[in-house]
Amino acid sequence: MTMEHKVERKLFDEVMVPCYSPMQIIPVKGQGSRIWDQDDREYIDFAGGIAVSCLGHCHPVMVNALKSQAEKLWHLSNVMTNEPALRLAKKLTEHSFAEKVFFANSGAEANEAALKLARRYAVDKFGPEKSEIIAFNQGFHGRTFFTVTVGGQAAYSDGFGPKPQAISHIPYNDLSALAEIMSDRTCAIMMEPLQGEGGIISPTSEFVQGVRELCDKHNALLIFDEVQTGNGRTGNFYAYQGLGVTPDILSTAKSLGGGFPIGAMLTTAALAEHMKVGTHGSTYGGNPLACAVAEAVVDEVSKPEVLAGVKEREQWFRDALEQINAKYPIFSEVRGKGLLLGAALNEEWQGRARDVLLAAVEEGLMVLVAGTNVVRFTPSLVIDKADVDEGMARLERAIAKLYNK
Repeated sequence: MTMEHKVERKLFDEVMVPCYSPMQIIPVKGQGSRIWDQDDREYIDFAGGIAVSCLGHCHPVMVNALKSQAEKLWHLSNVMTNEPALRLAKKLTEHSFAEKVFFANSGAEANEAALKLARRYAVDKFGPEKSEIIAFNQGFHGRTFFTVTVGGQAAYSDGFGPKPQAISHIPYNDLSALAEIMSDRTCAIMMEPLQGEGGIISPTSEFVQGVRELCDKHNALLIFDEVQTGNGRTGNFYAYQGLGVTPDILSTAKSLGGGFPIGAMLTTAALAEHMKVGTHGSTYGGNPLACAVAEAVVDEVSKPEVLAGVKEREQWFRDALEQINAKYPIFSEVRGKGLLLGAALNEEWQGRARDVLLAAVEEGLMVLVAGTNVVRFTPSLVIDKADVDEGMARLERAIAKLYNK
């Protein structure tokens, strides 16, 4: 590539809507849990594209599935169905409580479908007055106007005019607050079975069980947003399977496609009946390319050895973070489950999660943040021990530089 044709970071500022502020580096190649930028500098990837790259970069099963499907059929729209979509839907029902699947392009669209189904069911079954949706502070459910309003972070939904109505928010893990606000007007509860963007907050067993019981009491639907926790991320194929509670509707995306955009809403046959022909739709939902790749991802991630390996890798991360913290005590605790982990900063380091992220990049490591006080890790579910060890060595160097400044 000649210099005059090289794509430079400054082009972003010239041509892109400034919704993002990306780093100066531009990655151009990935393999497994390693990435290389335009200058051929190597990085270890503990971010996984925000819990998306569940099999790392360019995994052979994904590459082969994409190449094979690319030579057959790219797009039809939902005027017709296609084989990859049907095979994938069948496998998702086999790996979950669900009997029916709706395909979308993203987690936000899967959540939009879930919320519309909940409202439609309530209207059909109980009347228009049963419309209230309850969600939780610091929750995150997407960026459509409906989902961003249901998400419990007003900073993301303010400033766009009147918001969708009949949506309430309460603290996560506060069962008494939920019991106080719930009524027979409540249509649905939407929650993450482990809050991601909100700081990697796990629910208590009592809370999850209580939410299910309150939904049953008030004829409300329980929607689990498993966009970030699903597809093996916590060591179960879906996080609800490790909590002893079954939702009525589940959304999945991110790692479902391993990097190829796809989302899905999963539900029961009884609820799905309320979505008649024309009630909802998507031009690209169920796209053959996306479904072929996702089918390969599901086949790989659902293997017992892969799911068991997630729990093993969780311990690798916890042990390494504990060792780093013994030398440079900046963390108060490590939160989360499986490979959705957050290292919470202690009182002296409040507000400095991004400092850790930037220092890590300088050492050749990609991590994430969850708010200003949590360093988040969402690596490949099959990351090698050598990559974990080297990545943690780079993280230690980054923290040491910050610590000794």
